[in-house]
Amino acid sequence: MAEPTPAPGTGNPPPDPRPFVLPCRQLGTSAPLQWVRLGWRDFCRAPGLSLAYGGFVVLLSWTVALLALRFGGWVLLMAMLSGFVFVAPVIAIGLYAIARQLHEGRKPTLAEALAATRRAFGNAMVFGLILLVVFLVWARAASAISIFLPMAADATIGEYVAYFGVGTAVGSIFAAITFASSAFALPMIADGETDTVTAVVSSINAVLRNRRAMLVWAAIIVLALMAGFATAFLSFGLLVPLLGYATWHAAYSATPDRLLPP
Repeated sequence: MAEPTPAPGTGNPPPDPRPFVLPCRQLGTSAPLQWVRLGWRDFCRAPGLSLAYGGFVVLLSWTVALLALRFGGWVLLMAMLSGFVFVAPVIAIGLYAIARQLHEGRKPTLAEALAATRRAFGNAMVFGLILLVVFLVWARAASAISIFLPMAADATIGEYVAYFGVGTAVGSIFAAITFASSAFALPMIADGETDTVTAVVSSINAVLRNRRAMLVWAAIIVLALMAGFATAFLSFGLLVPLLGYATWHAAYSATPDRLLPP
């Protein structure tokens, strides 16, 4: 790698123009509803690509579920379903490229979406490894909590409520970390101009500065995941592309200068 050119009049390299934390906008509480509306508009503008992508996610979900049931039973299946929260942002990375093409007024193509995915592959895999570490720590914590599951025949309802309450609280902490890290990060990474660390830190910063809007966005995502699980993943064929496009618009709303060229 070439050495940076010294700043004029000094013997020191010029400062790196890329900020460690990207500036973000203040978002209104109803902003997530607008993201969903724009995501639906993108879905309708590219129905073929959207349904193909959604169908792939459905088939992938069925394959993982069958393998989990075959080799680990219901316990492994539940763990894999929980892990979907951690891998879903990475799965949707191709959708961000489609959303960007539509925003620029171009007809989206699968070839360009795949090319964008290849360009962002390195940083996306680093981000995926981060999520994997979080998931493994969460799985270990869940395993440790499971030893406190009431097994006695005379166990009270209060004991079960306490057990599930603690488990939910611990899981919520890891889910919150994942959500804050990935809410805006992957669209930034997908544009090929933002490194993983900057994208993650900027995402966390934007989430913390827009708590109300992000609570609404988190509720929408949770409802979508519940609908997907309740329909044996079938509704993911629609919901994953819809949320993928909405996520790109969310990141564009918060950091517009990063996602489109000047």
